[in-house]
Amino acid sequence: MAKAKTNKTANGVKKSGGGELHQTTTSDAQTLTTNQGTPIADNQNSLKSGARGPTLMEDFILREKITHFDHERIPERIVHARGSAAHGYFEPFKNWSKLSKAAFLSNPKKRTKVFARFSTVAGGAGSVDTPRDVRGFAVKFYTDDGNFDLVGNNIPVFFIQDAIKFPDLIHSVKMEPDRGFPQAASAHDTFWDFVSLTPESTHMLMWAMSDRAIPRSLRHIEGFGIHTFRLVNADGESTFVKFHWRPSIGAASQVWDEAVKTAGADPDYHRRDLWESIDKGDFPEWTLSVQAFDQKTADALDFDILDPTKIIPEEVVPLTPLGRMVLDRNPTNFFAETEQVAFHPGHLVPGIDFTADPLLQGRLHSYLDTQLSRLGSANFHEIPINRPVCPMRNFQRDGHMRMQVPEGRVNYEPNSLDPASPRENPVRGFASFPDPDAGPKTRQRPESFADHYSQARQFWRSMTPPEQGHIVSAFTFELSKVVTVAIRTRVLGHLDLVEPELGERVAAALNMTGMADDITPAVEPRDDLPPSPPLSLVAKAPATIKGRTVGVMVTAGFDSRLLASLTAALKREGAALKLIAPKIGPVKDDKGGKHEPDMIVDGGPSVLFDACVVMPSEEGVGDLLEMASAINWIRDAYGHLKALTYVDAAAPLLAKAAVEPDVALGVIDLDGKKGLDDFIAAAKKHRLWDREKLVRPPV
Repeated sequence: MAKAKTNKTANGVKKSGGGELHQTTTSDAQTLTTNQGTPIADNQNSLKSGARGPTLMEDFILREKITHFDHERIPERIVHARGSAAHGYFEPFKNWSKLSKAAFLSNPKKRTKVFARFSTVAGGAGSVDTPRDVRGFAVKFYTDDGNFDLVGNNIPVFFIQDAIKFPDLIHSVKMEPDRGFPQAASAHDTFWDFVSLTPESTHMLMWAMSDRAIPRSLRHIEGFGIHTFRLVNADGESTFVKFHWRPSIGAASQVWDEAVKTAGADPDYHRRDLWESIDKGDFPEWTLSVQAFDQKTADALDFDILDPTKIIPEEVVPLTPLGRMVLDRNPTNFFAETEQVAFHPGHLVPGIDFTADPLLQGRLHSYLDTQLSRLGSANFHEIPINRPVCPMRNFQRDGHMRMQVPEGRVNYEPNSLDPASPRENPVRGFASFPDPDAGPKTRQRPESFADHYSQARQFWRSMTPPEQGHIVSAFTFELSKVVTVAIRTRVLGHLDLVEPELGERVAAALNMTGMADDITPAVEPRDDLPPSPPLSLVAKAPATIKGRTVGVMVTAGFDSRLLASLTAALKREGAALKLIAPKIGPVKDDKGGKHEPDMIVDGGPSVLFDACVVMPSEEGVGDLLEMASAINWIRDAYGHLKALTYVDAAAPLLAKAAVEPDVALGVIDLDGKKGLDDFIAAAKKHRLWDREKLVRPPV
């Protein structure tokens, strides 16, 4: 493991072994205290049993801080407030009892009911779907041994290493408390002030500034458990695992300008897409995989598996596919199900267990405490969406909103008055895996957590040139919204440590070349980590339009045979088609047939579609030439790098939009000999990246 060092910078700021920056001296008037006035000596680390041991319940500072944070909003969730969800099922590919005794992983013929909720983190319930943000990915498995909640995000790492810092992180990214804005945005001073003083956030910042944070849809996101967990088999043998969800149609994103315009055109874009896909029978599907490894492998890694700011590259530990999840039913009632569902990483079943990851340890208190506040009762498990499908038998009684009516005089155990009452079961019951890393009580960040830049550098080098350009643009946009110059120079110092090229490009874009702070890392970043292709969305994107939507702009008298051919071709590929017309109401084709448009041009901008077709008639193109929204429809499709095909009658529209035909760049004449085939091939690329240098020269 790399050794951490303690040092001081020129501005009198000290870096501890964990790498966080803080003042070296504090007056009595500045001393941080608990709500009871107790002075706090360490606000960076929770109290653990040994540096790598589990967090202790006696940490009253952690519990007070997290409990207060959990109760800051009523009744809306503090984080992940804006969510969308669906019912479905999970089925394993085979019997995984060698890995885990969890019953839902043992029978490939048995389907386990699930309820999955996807969410943004920073915004409130009334915010939009497409901001730059982390997406929550939470799945409740209703197993025969109780509910198992796999609660994660669409990014495999996190901003912080210890749960005691979670309230600080969220306070910094939420609306600034004196002014109540910005909503659902990290592009402001308080967020960048916090992360620039918290070097452990650097790796997560690379992911958050990448295209991962602006997904094409909820059906196109990956999911991760973030922490290292354990699978335990019937013989008591433990295997470390990292959980991964991979969408069957591939992961995909928007470009930034497109995401911004989508928010204006349809604030419910992701929610609507998920609902409509399930409603029409195009069921989203994910493969659940694990990276499974033993203690020997963990010890050989040059980072700590308990550090939630690190990934294990798939080249080191490949994915093992366990099974698939299919979402096939929309909620019946949004509030009763999507809003009232209560996830908690402490909802485990026999065969799955925790590790001493200090972020996970704090979540085990926080999630339960949050549900007590938000749902108003310790009986939230009796709400139908949270109720297990297996029997619940215990002696917990009464409380607000109790729904069950337990009978009998016995409400305790052991007892002799009711021999039929429930008893503990050493054979079937959950047994915690004995963690060997317990040690003396300490508030300490292990030295093995101190490298904050090496994997961030590896992430940068794993991106394709377009993705690197997007990361530079994202940092530039976010920092341009930061008013305090000292925060910008501090962030630039961190980016120089990630990769000098990254720091130089962002500094040049901000007109701040040479102004980066000189920051000494706790551990020098490594320069020998190879690129990891699975980290790149573009490099691993499948050539498919399955699950995508193609927008077709038509006018009266359009070519009916061409539309029929296009519809058939898209159906074969598993894609959907939506008609866009100048006005609502039936549109007649060249044979007199009537077609109901799905949207009008003003209400159906091209940002809502994955590929675009311009198919007016000779007599109808004049109407479109007079519509600014029709010209912008084409300009945006081109600028957002989407496959764009047209009929000859649309040539004046393309000319007015300053778009030139070019098969290589995905602007294709549909009337040509191979027009339809060329369009399908271009659409399967998702984006025509070679076009980007023409519309958005790299920063």
